[in-house]
This record gives sequence, structure tokens and C-alpha cells, in this order.
Amino acid sequence: MTTPTEGQKIVAERYLAEAVAAAARITGLADTVAPRPIARVAVIGAGTMGSGIAMAFADGGLPVTLVEQNSEALDRGIATIGRTYESSAAKGRITAEQAQERIASIEPNLDFAAVADADLVVEAVFEDMDVKKDVFGRLDALCTPGTILASNTSRLDLDEIARSTSRPQDVIGLHFFSPAHVMKLVEVVRGDATADDVIATAMDLATTIGKVPVLAKVCEGFIGNRMLTPYRREADFLLEEGASPQQIDGALRAFGLAMGPFAMADLAGNDISWAARKRLAPTRPKDLRYSRVADTLCEAGRFGQKTGAGYYRYEQGSRTPIPDPIVDDIIRTCAQEDGIERRTITDEEIVDRCILALVNEAAALLGDGIAQRPSDIDVVYTHGYGFPKDRGGPMHYAENIGLDVVLTKIREFEKTHGRVWTPAPLLVDRVEGNHSTCSAGR
Repeated sequence: MTTPTEGQKIVAERYLAEAVAAAARITGLADTVAPRPIARVAVIGAGTMGSGIAMAFADGGLPVTLVEQNSEALDRGIATIGRTYESSAAKGRITAEQAQERIASIEPNLDFAAVADADLVVEAVFEDMDVKKDVFGRLDALCTPGTILASNTSRLDLDEIARSTSRPQDVIGLHFFSPAHVMKLVEVVRGDATADDVIATAMDLATTIGKVPVLAKVCEGFIGNRMLTPYRREADFLLEEGASPQQIDGALRAFGLAMGPFAMADLAGNDISWAARKRLAPTRPKDLRYSRVADTLCEAGRFGQKTGAGYYRYEQGSRTPIPDPIVDDIIRTCAQEDGIERRTITDEEIVDRCILALVNEAAALLGDGIAQRPSDIDVVYTHGYGFPKDRGGPMHYAENIGLDVVLTKIREFEKTHGRVWTPAPLLVDRVEGNHSTCSAGR
């Protein structure tokens, strides 16, 4: 695991600047397609995501109607928004006048029908398909023709959501990242029926409010979370095989990631990914290895920072992760029950398995046409998932170390760990077909 040279850092910086510019371009979209005018936005849900999304649009100069179903939740959301803007003004990031203008531009409302005059409605409710379909059915009945209906879902099937309306052409995904008013990345997810002008509007609007949009097609997890699944799989397996949460997090931070997978999981809430695993459990191949460590922690109520315990424990009022012997015991018990022999794990193996899992899945989704170009994947990971910008993103990193080297390592992992490490066909083609990169262009 070598540190990038100053020259490599400069190249990566230039590459990412070009990649961000390229990501805003929509392949195959006619120049005659014009964005729809957006004068007012409505956001459904005043929780952490909904409040952040409302602020993101307010920051971009758009009036927002923030809709919530109960007064306590709405009051909490508005109070959070007020504190956030007042804090920004106190720190000199915006003026006191700007803070008050933005607070005033967000109109709280307990009446769902208040969405009717919006040109764009963004749903930011609980990540449950039935809940989202109910919301979209109600929006379909209330909103005027031409209103864009967007979901903030992070991994659910957007096409199924769209089918709960009579206007699937107007449905799109706008996956903001938390905190939504701070994080730059927005995954714009096009459904099978999404109209071209809706796609153009979403990409243009995201840029207008200061975000970095990346277009994706529909699949489980889209770009970012689809790649996160094998990354976490390897981190979980490495736990059972002998590494500790702090060793894995430390090795990946040393590589340059902003946070390791377990500290990040504790921050996000382990119950979120647990819900996704339970939803996907019926389709999980029974012959594939599955780590029970994360599920066992959740069954014990260890959801992360919000419960004071997850992969680490946390002192009251502190976000500092503290290694916990209870977690070590859970890991050892799961490994023993599953017949996994523990051994010494090197930091190099941790980095190779976690990062190359990202690369292999990225090549697979690129081959599936989920992303427009490899550089889009690098934008997603450097702007939304804390991948080190001085390494340029997973795809740029893979090209730097050599795709032939990457493929050789992946094949070695396949021999040891089975078919979860089957090389992506595009990666094989690029190496054995003598292509120098994972795509002919960026």
C-alpha cells in the first residue's frame, strides 16, 4: 500500500475536475431536450434527510414546502433547520440576513395537499417500498400534470415506485447524501419510463443548487450502494477471519478513506443496513458465505452512535469510537459457529480485499450499463463515500496500479474465497483484450 506521489495527486485532481464536468453530460440526450421550469419544490418528510434536502433547495434560492404528517416531527425538523442556519451565520459562512431568508423560504405544512402547487416533489420518507408507493399514489392524485415526482430512495426499485402512479414518465430518483445540505453528490436515477426532459431537469437543477449530479440506471443500490455491498462483505469476512474493527478501519483510513466501514456504519445506524439485509434475505443464495456479525450486533440493540454501542461503544455525548471487548467476543463466537479458522490479517490484505471488491463491482455495474462512464463512478465515490481524492476514485486507482495486476489479485481471491470474487466480464475483456482502461473514454 503505497502513498500517492505529489505528481499522482496532481493528476488525480485534474482527472476528477474533468470527471465532475463529464458527469453532468447525459449520453444520448438530444440537444433539443429542454429542462422543465422549476419555481417551487415540495419535500415530503421532515426527518434528517427531508430537512437537509429542504435546506439544499433553499440554499439554491428555491422556495420549499416541507410536509410532515405530525406536528412534533415537523417542529423538530424546522427547529433543526433554524439551528443549522443560525450556526452557519455564527461561523461566518453566511450572513445573518441570508440565514433568515433561507429559514423563511422553507414553509412547514401538515397538509399533504400542500404539494399541489410544486413543480418538483421530493419524497424523503422511511426506506420501505410500501410506504413509498403509498406516498407516490397520493402524489399522483394531487399533483398537476408535468410535476416531477422524485424519490430519495438509496437502493429501492424506482421502477416499482413509478408503477404506483399513472405517470411513470415523470418519476425519477434524487438520492441525496446525508447531510444533504452539505454533501455535494446527488445520484440521479432514471427509470425505464423516465422522460428525457425529466432527466435533463434533474441534472440541471442539481447543478444549479451547487450539487454534483451523477446519472444512474435502476438496480439494487444504484452505483454507490451497489458497490458498498461487496466492500462491506469483505470487511465483515475479515472480522471473522481474524481482524478487529479498529484494525480494518485503521488500515482503510491509512489508505486515505475518510472513515473506515465500521465507524461509518455506527454513524449511519446499523439498523438501516440491517433492514436492507432482511429485505434481501429471501433472494440470497444459500450456498454463499454470509457473515452474521452485523445481524448479531443489531439483535443485541447495538445500532451505533444513536444507541451508544455498535461495532464500538460511545461515551455519553461523544462520537469517539472506543473498542469494545463485547464485540470481539461476538466476532469470535460467530467465526467459531461458522467453522472459520482465525488467523493474523495484514493491513495490505484488508486494503486489497476491500478496495478491489469496490473495483470489481464497479466494473460489473459499468458493464451492465448502470453508470454512463467509469469516471462517473469515481465521482460518486470521491464525493459521496469518502474515497481519497488524491487517488482519483476506485477506477482511476485500478488503472494506476494496472488492470492486469487487479485482475490477477481478484483471481487469487476467487481461488481462495469462491465465486463472490468472480472477475467482472468487462475487467477480463479490458485486460485480455489489451485495452488499457475500463472504458474507451471518460
